[in-house]
Amino acid sequence: MAATMVKDGNLDYSEDEEENFSDDGDWGDWKADDSGVGGGEEEEDDDDSESDFLCLFCDSHFVSCDLLFEHCSLRHGFDFHRIRNEMKLDFYSSFKLINYIRSQVAENKCWSWKIEADDFNDVKFPWDEEKYLKPVWQEDSLLYSFADDEEDEEDTFDREEVMEDLRKLGDLCIDVEALGETSMSNNDKCNINGNKDVTLLSDCNGLKQSSADDLIVNGKDAEPKVCDGRLVNRNIKKVNENYFGSYSSFGIHKEMLNDKVRTEAYRDALLKNPTLLSGSVVMDVGCGTGILSLFAAKAGASRVVAVEASEKMAKVASKIAKDNKVFNDNEHNGVLEVAHSMVEELDKSIQIQAHSVDVLVSEWMGYCLLYESMLSSVLYARDRWLKPGGAILPDTATMFVAGFGKGATSLPFWEDVYGFDMSSIGKEILEDTARLPIVDVIEERDLVTQPALLQTFDLSTMKPDEVDFTATATLKPTESEAKTRLCHGVVLWFDTGFTNRFCKENPTVLSTSPYTPPTHWAQTVLTFQEPISVAPASLLSGDDRRGAIGTKECPASSIHLRMSVARAHEHRSIDISLEATGLSSNGQKRRWPVQIFNL
Repeated sequence: MAATMVKDGNLDYSEDEEENFSDDGDWGDWKADDSGVGGGEEEEDDDDSESDFLCLFCDSHFVSCDLLFEHCSLRHGFDFHRIRNEMKLDFYSSFKLINYIRSQVAENKCWSWKIEADDFNDVKFPWDEEKYLKPVWQEDSLLYSFADDEEDEEDTFDREEVMEDLRKLGDLCIDVEALGETSMSNNDKCNINGNKDVTLLSDCNGLKQSSADDLIVNGKDAEPKVCDGRLVNRNIKKVNENYFGSYSSFGIHKEMLNDKVRTEAYRDALLKNPTLLSGSVVMDVGCGTGILSLFAAKAGASRVVAVEASEKMAKVASKIAKDNKVFNDNEHNGVLEVAHSMVEELDKSIQIQAHSVDVLVSEWMGYCLLYESMLSSVLYARDRWLKPGGAILPDTATMFVAGFGKGATSLPFWEDVYGFDMSSIGKEILEDTARLPIVDVIEERDLVTQPALLQTFDLSTMKPDEVDFTATATLKPTESEAKTRLCHGVVLWFDTGFTNRFCKENPTVLSTSPYTPPTHWAQTVLTFQEPISVAPASLLSGDDRRGAIGTKECPASSIHLRMSVARAHEHRSIDISLEATGLSSNGQKRRWPVQIFNL
């Protein structure tokens, strides 16, 4: 079959008929789709056009939903309309299905499912979660067009209004209901109502073809699926552009430079450890204004390579280095050179040998330590450029968690507004915060439990995949006040250490704790869906209280947490799962639903 051509969004003639046209050069920007079906790839500049529909599995673009779905059926063995009809998927379920597929392709996962059921009404599909109402790709024209031609008499909702609501979901995090005993790994099977067997997706390394779990619908087989991970590269590029572009704002850099806890910790580590810095080759990953590089140059480094991905800030850092007479180029004899590059592509910008750096320094930490996911770039630089035994600053990072009380919420404000009780507003706000992480400064007096260590990273030795982790911690009520108090959620913070492993003369710690002066990172607040009543074990000793654990009648003597922090499918974001279990003084337990937060 001859490939169909696309030009300016209009279908035209096949390659075999091209000879009927004059060769005037106007065909140069046309592309043939190698799929063998209608609809070819458009020019990259047309990606944002309203008629641009991106295939669910590959980089092919189409001018209509029909052409896209025809391509998916013939090329990838995925018949959207047949599956939707036979599974009786309504508008919302179909919307979720599209986002589910996008998310799996973006994560380079080969996905498939098998359903053995006569009736789909009670089947729990892999995509049947509220989080899939959040568009994986904000510019996904397919989400807002796949049902345009439907004539459903029962469809009584205002489609434009629904679409506007769904667009607004982009920045929201949707709670996941309690997983409890039905929690499954990616390779697990669950039996629903005895006769409904759903096999969930399974991870793949790279692009592989699924074989055992082909799609079976009412006894009909479809071809195995092959995922194409090229879409994720485009999304990463866009996120990176926005991320590095945001650091072009001088306001952000002023805020960071004004953060004395942050800046002075780095200054002391670089200037007060002369045996480490004198004569060393230093690399600064994500230099911004270049303040850390300036400290390194002042400390006596023989060469300082400042790496900055923001074009504007790379120019600013170069100008600042020149103004301070430490810049190194053909006109200047300083030690500091600025490379406008991501560190992963550094060898394209400057000449630097592998494993030639003595000291690697970076202020990579984000909210909740891992937001922005810049740690992965620092670890790449460590493995590519740092000498064996070379120093990395900071060299440790530790996450802590503690429970917070009513004082850290907005409840006290709403309980007395010029003498009027508006606590109903405070309660509604608190319910909303149970779906979203909050970055705010929490004071020590508002903590109702002792702090607990959650996770420690050794930046000298950790592997890149250890950025994602699951950990447990036990929170015990503070003993300072022997009374029952409500724990409304948990607060996360981190410390980074410049330890005596490398900073022998002057080790130091940068802390974002509620017990120390506040920093621009503040703390990350995760609110429980319902508060948990806690009291010290000494107060409950020998007490045989009745009632549900965690209530005023039966306070918990401790809260056991199971938390996971992992890089989200959206580049540079993180997902946090939180599961709390209350323990009574007599050893009984009560577990609350798992909560999912996206930061």
